[in-house]
Amino acid sequence: MSIQIKDEFRVSPFLVLFLVHGTQYGIGVLSFQRDVASIVGHDAWISVIITGVILHLLIWMMYSMLNKDKGDLITINQHTFGKWIGNLLSIFIIIFILSHTITVLRSYIEIVQVWMFPLLKTWPFALVILLAVYYIVTSGFRVVTGVSFLSVVLPFYLVFTFFVPIEFSNFRNLLPVFDHSFVEMARSIKTTALSFSGIEHILFFYPFIQKPESSQKWAHYGNLLTTSLYLLIMVVTLVFFEHEYLNSVIWPTLMLWKIIELPIVERFEIIGVTSWAVVMIPIICVMFWSASRGIKEIFKVKQKKALVLLLFICFMISCFLTEREMIQQFNKWQSEVSFFILLIYIPILFVCYHIRYKLRRKG
Repeated sequence: MSIQIKDEFRVSPFLVLFLVHGTQYGIGVLSFQRDVASIVGHDAWISVIITGVILHLLIWMMYSMLNKDKGDLITINQHTFGKWIGNLLSIFIIIFILSHTITVLRSYIEIVQVWMFPLLKTWPFALVILLAVYYIVTSGFRVVTGVSFLSVVLPFYLVFTFFVPIEFSNFRNLLPVFDHSFVEMARSIKTTALSFSGIEHILFFYPFIQKPESSQKWAHYGNLLTTSLYLLIMVVTLVFFEHEYLNSVIWPTLMLWKIIELPIVERFEIIGVTSWAVVMIPIICVMFWSASRGIKEIFKVKQKKALVLLLFICFMISCFLTEREMIQQFNKWQSEVSFFILLIYIPILFVCYHIRYKLRRKG
C-alpha cells in the first residue's frame, strides 16, 4: 500500500542531492580524521573511498525497496516483518535518529564552548537552537528541504580553505600505500559510519519527492559529493599533520583553519565554527522531521505533538551530558549503532523484503 502525499507538499527530485549531502556533511567533518587515522594511519583516505562506495550500494538497496513498496521505512518494515515486529524495528530506528540528533547538537555546543565561549551554559544555547528547529520543522517538509539547500550552498566557500595547508604539506606522509591489514581497514570503516550517516533518512522522505524513482541518481550524486569532500579533507589532514601529532588533536579541521591568516580576521577558525551553525541546524531539522514523521505513522498522533516530545528529550539529555568523557562515550556508542544500522540492518532488510515480495507475487 503506497503512501499518498499531495503534490504541494512534495519537492523536486534534484533537491535530494542537498538532503542527502546536507545530512551526511555535518559535525563529523571537524574530527573524523583523528579517529580513522588512529586505526589505519596514512591509509585513512582509502577507508573514506571504500565507505563511500559501500554507501552507494546501500542507496541502491533502499531505492530498490522503496520503488517497489511506494511507501517509507514504516510500511517496508510492516510488509517485511509484520505489523508488531515491524513497528518495533521502526521504533528502534527512531530512537537511533534521536540519539544521533543529540550527538550532533551536543558536539557542536561543546565546540562553541571550547573555542569561543568557555563560560557558555549548555541549556540556553540548546534551547535557542531547538526553538529554531521547531519553527522550521513545523513549517513543513518543503521548508526543511529549503533550509538544507541553503546549508549546502551558503557555507560552501569553506571548501576552498582546505587548499591553503597544501603549501605547507608533505605528501610523503601518504606512503607506503596499503600498509594495513584487512581487519584494520574494516575497523576504520566502522569508525567512519557515524560521519557518513544520513542516507537512512531517504527511507522517510521518499514519499515527499515528486517522481521519486527519478531521484535515485541525485541521491548518488549527493553521496558522491560527500565522499569527495571527506576525501579532500582527509588527504589534506594526512599530508599536513604528522601521525603522532594528529592522534593528539581532538578537532583536526579547526587546527587546519588556525593557519589561515586574513587582514581583518585574526582567528579564522572562529569564522569556521560560526559558519558551521548553518550546516548543523538543517541536519537536526531533517532528523527531527524523520523521527516525528515515524512516530506519527506508528502511533497515529499529530506530528507536532511527537516533535515537541522529541525536542524535550533531546534538550534534557543534551543538558545532562556535561563532561567531555560523557560526550565522547555517547558519541562512541552512537558510532557503534550507526555501523549496525547502515551495514547490517539495511542489507538484512533488503534481503528479507525481496524474499517476501517474491513470495507475495507467487501467492
